[in-house]
Amino acid sequence: MMIHENISLLPFNTFGIDAKARYFAAFASMNELAETLGAYGNNLRLVIGGGSNILLANDIDGLVLKNDIRGIEKQREDENYIYVCAGGGENWNAFVRHCVSNQWAGVENLLLIPGSVGASPIQNIGAYGVEAKDVIHEVRAYHINERANYRFSNEDCRFGYRESIFKQKYKGQFIITQVIYRLRKQPDYNTSYGAIAQQLEKMGVSALSIRAVADAVIAIRSSKLPDPSVVGNAGSFFKNPVVLQSMFDDLRTRFPEIVGYSNADGTVKLAAGWLIEHASPPEGGSWKGFRRGDVGCYPHQALVLVNYGNASGPEVWQFGQEIIASVAEKFGVILEPEVNIVGKRE
Repeated sequence: MMIHENISLLPFNTFGIDAKARYFAAFASMNELAETLGAYGNNLRLVIGGGSNILLANDIDGLVLKNDIRGIEKQREDENYIYVCAGGGENWNAFVRHCVSNQWAGVENLLLIPGSVGASPIQNIGAYGVEAKDVIHEVRAYHINERANYRFSNEDCRFGYRESIFKQKYKGQFIITQVIYRLRKQPDYNTSYGAIAQQLEKMGVSALSIRAVADAVIAIRSSKLPDPSVVGNAGSFFKNPVVLQSMFDDLRTRFPEIVGYSNADGTVKLAAGWLIEHASPPEGGSWKGFRRGDVGCYPHQALVLVNYGNASGPEVWQFGQEIIASVAEKFGVILEPEVNIVGKRE
C-alpha cells in the first residue's frame, strides 16, 4: 500500500476543487484497507468513492482514502429476483448500465447519477420516483475503529429521504465495501415521476422496456444537468425540503405556482429548484443561471451549483449559503445541502 503526501484532490472530486490531502491512498481489497487503517487509521479524515457528493471547503489535514474495490457479480436468483453484488468502488453509472444490458430491472431510473456504488446506501440516492432503498438487499461495511466486517439488511440501514444510518448514527464509522441489490426479472416500470412519460411519448415508444425507460432518463438528464467532466458540479446541491401540509397550503396561497409533491405521511416535498429559481441574489434577478466569478447556478437547473473553472471550495460554499438565506427570507423554508461539505468553517 503506497501512501502519498500533499496530494491534490482535484482529480478525485467532480466539483473540480483543488484542495490538498496531507496523506492519500487508494485501496482495492479488504486486505489493503485493513493494512492502511492499521498503520494510518488514527489520521483518517475522509473516504471517497467517485467524489461526486462532496464539496471540499478546505484542505484535508490528515488521511484521505479512495475506495477502489471493484467487481459486479450475480450471486443467486429465485423465481422473481436476481441478487447482484457490486464493489463499493464501482462506478454507479457503469453498474446501472450493466444491469440494463442484462435486463435486470429496478435501477434504470437511476442512470447518469455520478458517483460510486458505495455511496448509494449512504445517501439513499434517488431520481424519477426510484430510490436506492427500493433495490438494496444488503450492505457490507468495514468498521473503521473495530477493524471488523458488518452486514446490514435493508431494514438495518434505516433509509429515509437522502438519509441512512450511515449518515446519522454511524456517520464516519463505516466504509462500504460491497452492496447486494435485489433486482426484478419482470420490470415494474416507474414512469409517472418527472417527464419520463412525456419523453417516452416524444421518443415514439409504444411498448415499455427497460432499455426504453433508460434511454428516456438519459435524454432528460442530459438536457437538464451538466456533465461533471465538462463543468464541475456535484449534481443536486440541496435536498428538496419537506414541509407540513398546512405550511404548503399557506405558501400556495402566497405563491400559487409553487411546486410540491404530496407524501403518504401527509407532508409535502417542495421542489428546491423552483424555490431557488424564484428567489434572488443580492445583485437582483434570479439565481437560475446567475454567475459570480467561477461559481454559478446552472442555467437549466437552479438546484445544481457549478464550478466554471477555478472556484475554490469556500467560494462555492459561500454562494450556497447566500442561496439558503435568500430562500429562507422569501419563503420561510430552510434548504439543507444534499452535498457533504467537507472541512467547512462556521
